[in-house]
Amino acid sequence: MGNSCSNNLGIPPAKGPNAVGCSDFMMDHTVEGTFFRLYYPCVASDNAEKPDWIPCKGYFYGLADFMKINRGLSEKIFNYLFGKYFDHLRLLNHKLCLRSFKIPAALNGSYKQNGKYPVVIFSHGLGAFRTLYSAICTELASQGFIVASVEHRDESASATYFYHQKPQEPEKDEASSPKPNPEPPENLVEEWMYYRSLKPGESEFPLRNKQVKQRADECIKALDTLIQINSGKKMENVLQTEFDWTTLENSMDLCRIAVMGHSFGGATVIEALCKDVNFKCGIALDAWMFPLDDEIYARVKQPIFFINSEKFQWAGNISRMRKLDSSSTSMQRKMITIKGTVHQSFPDFTFLTGNWIGKILKLKGELDPQVGIDLCNRASLAFLQRHLGLDKDFNQWDHLIEGKDHNLIPGTNVTEIS
Repeated sequence: MGNSCSNNLGIPPAKGPNAVGCSDFMMDHTVEGTFFRLYYPCVASDNAEKPDWIPCKGYFYGLADFMKINRGLSEKIFNYLFGKYFDHLRLLNHKLCLRSFKIPAALNGSYKQNGKYPVVIFSHGLGAFRTLYSAICTELASQGFIVASVEHRDESASATYFYHQKPQEPEKDEASSPKPNPEPPENLVEEWMYYRSLKPGESEFPLRNKQVKQRADECIKALDTLIQINSGKKMENVLQTEFDWTTLENSMDLCRIAVMGHSFGGATVIEALCKDVNFKCGIALDAWMFPLDDEIYARVKQPIFFINSEKFQWAGNISRMRKLDSSSTSMQRKMITIKGTVHQSFPDFTFLTGNWIGKILKLKGELDPQVGIDLCNRASLAFLQRHLGLDKDFNQWDHLIEGKDHNLIPGTNVTEIS
């Protein structure tokens, strides 16, 4: 028997006072453009459409490739792991699509006008993409943040896509490649980009270092796009979603901007902080520090919060984090470890597998996933309030920043190199 929604699996709804909406934005159809999913406070609606967690078939293919599973075989495996994904195939607008769990947010929901919201740019990990951290992003939006979850085009995502101009030749069979929804203008043809594995004998650092620099640039580009949207400048969304982007004019508090990310996205946080002082602080979830240049540590001046899992970290990685410690700067640097968690306790996968199969695949730790994500989210909110100067009640969780909870360890559980 596979894991189905009858087992109460699913991405948990956000707990903040605001309903959450989301919409995708792609500016410049080429690979050099920007692509992100925006989460934001929205007007509540009982009959709002919720987006698929996995947007379309191309992303399933990407996950299969990243996991080194045959694409045909992957349908059987994903059906067993995530029963609702592959319970049947359906034709939608004459294109083959796969069903998915739903994200607890209103697709293209109407933006909720209520002053100016602080901004968070989120960077996904290796082999992920823009939709896989919705439990974190929706919670932030429900608490009054505008969150842009970037989809990176450095070949570190398991799958992404962009467009090129349609050639003046007979069209290919539309069924030959996966199609996203909504559709772009008719003069554009989509092109998929999948995860690039290391080539035989290839050194890893040059590739990852190049990627982390591109990832930081993509975070900055997403922020620049939001700044233009906030200014009221008319922006063309290649995806032609139903969301009215003009309603976001003067919606963002551009003095209160943070960057956040998981794993490779954690390294991206450090790189982005170094490159753009508009980011006032950063939160790195189980950061993978390997891609960073050694000289970057002394150049980062903003506060950083490392939130680690118990099972992923090792001495060499922690020693790199320690290079950013408060002892070498006047800015606050904090680190906590969540007991009973694994590296995949931060993405949504941890909520979508049963207990035993989740532990076999290291998608779950010993700690209840809901408890783990609540600790992560609340500690993050407290840190954001402290360093963005927010007038909220998130300081009720200040003790979590110090690791003061029976499910937290101040600092790390790893034996450090002296």
